[in-house]
Amino acid sequence: MPAKPPVSDAELEVLKVLWAKEAATVRDVEAALRRNKRRLAYNTVLTLLTRLRDKGYVDADRAGTAHVFRPMVSRDELLNDGLSALANRIGDGTASPLVHALVRGQRLSAEDVAYLRKLLDDLEREG
Repeated sequence: MPAKPPVSDAELEVLKVLWAKEAATVRDVEAALRRNKRRLAYNTVLTLLTRLRDKGYVDADRAGTAHVFRPMVSRDELLNDGLSALANRIGDGTASPLVHALVRGQRLSAEDVAYLRKLLDDLEREG
């Protein structure tokens, strides 16, 4: 399956609204962005949603007079795709350099470390 085209920063802001609301009209998205101090014109929001639909990230249903948009990918799926692409591009297909850079570059809480240990243990058991 070919990779989806990348998501722009503005498209990501729209996706975040859809993830939070699960479904929304253009006006709903526009209002949510405004509450987040991101003012975009109605036509701009519509253009972003149309691009996301064309890329396969959202779907639209006609409900009454307005289209209702729903995300077709979760935040985790988008994150996984982006990290996989980055690992392939920079890490020659292996995630180890990426994980190493993330762990070394961040301050991890005790809970984060425990979660990572459990994840590694689970992966090792699956083997």
